[in-house]
Amino acid sequence: MWRARAAAVCVVCQRLANNSYGLKAKPPLQKLHLVSRSIHHPHYPNPKFPLRISLQHFSSLNHLPLRKAKFLSLKYGYPPHRNFWLARLTSRLLKLRYLILGSAVGGGYTAKKTYDQWKEMLPDLSDYKWIIPDFIWELDEHIDFEKLFKALPDAEDLAKLVPDFDKIGESFISLKGFFSPGSQGETAFRATDPGYENDKQYKKGLLGELILLQQQIQQHEEEARRAAGQYNTGSSQQKRKVSDKEKIDQLQEELLHTQLKYQRILERLEKENKELRKLVLQKDDKGIHQRKLKKSLIDMYSEVLDILSDYDASYNTQDHLPRVVVVGDQSAGKTSVLEMIAQARIFPRGSGEMMTRSPVKVTLSEGPHHVALFKDSSREFDLTKEEDLAALRHEIEIRMRKSVKEGCTVSAETISLNVKGPGLQRMVLVDLPGVISTVTSGMAPDTKDTIFSISKAYMQNPNAIILCIQDGSVDAERSIVTDLVSQMDPHGKRTIFVLTKVDLAEKNVASPNRIQQIIEGKLFPMKALGYFAVVTGKGNSSESIESIKDYEEEFFQNSKLLKTCMLKAHQVTTRNLSLAVSDCFWKMVRESVEQQADAFKATRFNLETEWKNNYPRLRELDRNELFEKAKNEILDEVISLSQVTPKHWEEILQKTLWERVSTHVIENIYLPAAQTTNSGTFNTTVDIKLKQWTDKQLPNKAVEVAWETLQEEFSRFMTEKKGKEHDDIFDKLKQAVKEESIKRHKWNERAEDSLRVIQHNALEDRSISDKQQWDAAIHFMEETLQSRLKDTESVIEDMVGPDWKKRWFYWVGRTKEQNIRNETKNELEKMIKCNADHAAYLANDEVTTVRKNLEAKGVTVDPCLIKDTWHQVYRRHFLKTALSHCNLCRRGFYYYQRHFVDSELECNDVVLFWRIQRMLAITANTLRQQLTNTEVRRLEKNVKEVLEDFAEDTDKKVKLLTGKRVQLAEDLKKVREIQEKLEAFIEALHQEK
Repeated sequence: MWRARAAAVCVVCQRLANNSYGLKAKPPLQKLHLVSRSIHHPHYPNPKFPLRISLQHFSSLNHLPLRKAKFLSLKYGYPPHRNFWLARLTSRLLKLRYLILGSAVGGGYTAKKTYDQWKEMLPDLSDYKWIIPDFIWELDEHIDFEKLFKALPDAEDLAKLVPDFDKIGESFISLKGFFSPGSQGETAFRATDPGYENDKQYKKGLLGELILLQQQIQQHEEEARRAAGQYNTGSSQQKRKVSDKEKIDQLQEELLHTQLKYQRILERLEKENKELRKLVLQKDDKGIHQRKLKKSLIDMYSEVLDILSDYDASYNTQDHLPRVVVVGDQSAGKTSVLEMIAQARIFPRGSGEMMTRSPVKVTLSEGPHHVALFKDSSREFDLTKEEDLAALRHEIEIRMRKSVKEGCTVSAETISLNVKGPGLQRMVLVDLPGVISTVTSGMAPDTKDTIFSISKAYMQNPNAIILCIQDGSVDAERSIVTDLVSQMDPHGKRTIFVLTKVDLAEKNVASPNRIQQIIEGKLFPMKALGYFAVVTGKGNSSESIESIKDYEEEFFQNSKLLKTCMLKAHQVTTRNLSLAVSDCFWKMVRESVEQQADAFKATRFNLETEWKNNYPRLRELDRNELFEKAKNEILDEVISLSQVTPKHWEEILQKTLWERVSTHVIENIYLPAAQTTNSGTFNTTVDIKLKQWTDKQLPNKAVEVAWETLQEEFSRFMTEKKGKEHDDIFDKLKQAVKEESIKRHKWNERAEDSLRVIQHNALEDRSISDKQQWDAAIHFMEETLQSRLKDTESVIEDMVGPDWKKRWFYWVGRTKEQNIRNETKNELEKMIKCNADHAAYLANDEVTTVRKNLEAKGVTVDPCLIKDTWHQVYRRHFLKTALSHCNLCRRGFYYYQRHFVDSELECNDVVLFWRIQRMLAITANTLRQQLTNTEVRRLEKNVKEVLEDFAEDTDKKVKLLTGKRVQLAEDLKKVREIQEKLEAFIEALHQEK
């Protein structure tokens, strides 16, 4: 078997030798595996540093003879007696060399294949070259690394600079052993932290070690307290040695130094972390790698709360999303605590008076710059500048006063404010008006009840965190807010108690144990998750946040409350308070946000089902979308005004203008001129009357008629129903737009002046050119006189009552006054029959004659009644005479052309009506041009402005677009938006975990 293997190896070697034998250009050894190269030539140069000489291969394989191998003939039996031990040893050594050579070749091939597979598994890092700037790759062109390497110190000098890792390792092992399971540090940590199993993630890193150090401090506090208690109890304890007391004092002193050391380390770490975060945020803000920044988690959550504040909570869906509700008595320091958390003096301040008049929602988030901005404004207030801080406080005060309705003191309308800055704890706080016990002068009578209702509305949210602020400088029994908080959260599962003005409390309170009882929750029946004591400055409104922080730190370092262990280190300062509130807030958010998302998902399903059942063929258009649709319809209807034909405009204008001025023409021009005796006087009177009328009244009347005509046409297009496409939901909006547009529209003032000249020129023309115009004038005159005669007869009938036919057939009678007027009418008609050319007015003696004749019949009549009746009787007589004269003038055009020479027929009244008719036609044409060229466009512009104003006025749209359909679409839109934003927030929240 050994020989078979040797033969196989020899065959492999012969093949390798045959392939390379007799070739001038031999394959380079670089292509072989490293192991193979070492076997062929152990002194082959390194491929990384190639030699510039001709390659010479040295191997025993090149000198092997190319001949057939001869197999030895073996004889069976005993072996020969000759001993060729030297040849057999040489043969064995040669076979061993071949075995080693074959194994090396196979192993090299396998190793190369494994290396190639491993290389293919590596990711392609060429796409990530952009992470390293280009100048890094070009450093070798600008820097001589060989000189730099020579300039470096020796290894011995570097070894002296390296720290002693053995000592560091020993220190780390001892520290690790202190905090290992079962050690003293671990036992103290578990004893002081009931939520040890839930908070294991906070033990990582340097901050976790600091937290463990804090727990150790708490353990030392308990030991010191027990030692002090043992020293002060019993008569036997008083006989102890003085050394025990010194030992307790020394222990307390060491504990205080340890606490101060811990505070300084924590402050230094927080400051460094704040600066690093600021640098990172500034780099992201500049966009070094052109990356699109995502919206922060707290900003996404704040947007959801803003939408919910505007959402009408119906369909049994209420806003149960967490937020921190800040409540407290008036002037208890609520605003100061919020400013310390926000690290800026952003709220209006006052001494003793109510400053917070409406809820203020403050969203705190991290950012590269310390700025504040309102939800509905793009202006940023730089909180590092005193001018911007003053402007921000003024703006908040203005918004509060605007939100308060007339006759009220506080408002439930929420003001939304975002505050960003480096190192701020992410949370949402709502500052509520301070709770009062008495309504003072100047306040509305219901102010106290309104504040209670607003506070309860926010605190009854089962996921709201209640930050109860208590003034430490006044007696605890005077507090009102603690009872209110106890009613809303009796078990204290979501309440954090804060005692403010502890510096004043330490000076004024006779028994410091009372402060300890408050912080330990033993004085009030109210329960809470945690208790904190803070100092919010010296009471000076001009103090800066940094000075308040320094004063607070200095106070607690020197405070007896902390030295005597009445207060614990983690229960003091606003910094610790903000950390605790932020942790509690996010814990509540993670526990409740998904449940709220499911509730809104169910509400969305209910609303969609209701819409499909009630409006299956209509799209879900909310109020803004409906307004845009109505806006397009209104603009289309305004444009249709320009499509009205000129003929239609002129017919309407001419008809309306004549209806408006016909009474004046008949009563003040035609009738007085008709009383003249000859044609010359008639024409003169007519010219004078027409001139006066044109100068004073006619242009103004014409403009009024044109404006009213435009309004009527515009109203007709706006209110015209368009069959099945008409939507009644837009009627109120269209009516409001029409009224407001007409109210804003004003006719061009120069129109009357130009119109006066045109009308005056038209009325001066007396030349009728053809028979057709003459006939048209006669027809116009007949229509006017017949219309007036009909109106006059109607008036006379109302005066004298029904005639005998109506009394006989309809069984109606006359009143006493109607009988008197009827008798008077009959007497006056007799007078006209006697004198057909009677004047238009009765003389006094004629009035007396008529009265005496009526008295003779037993009818007592007043002279005024006689004159009034005469006016209508004479008018009827005159109109009938004028109509008969008009029929005679039908054939008078021939005489008119001859100026009525040698003719008894005079038709000057026909000429008058022709002048009036021509003036009406010219005026209508002029007004039509003004309408189509100027006024319609101005009206269209007014309509667009009104629509733009309405689009910005939310209250206006709510008032004009109403109904179940609109409200259902609005609710559906809000719920969808809330659900989508909640889902996006939940996804981002899971990614942050």
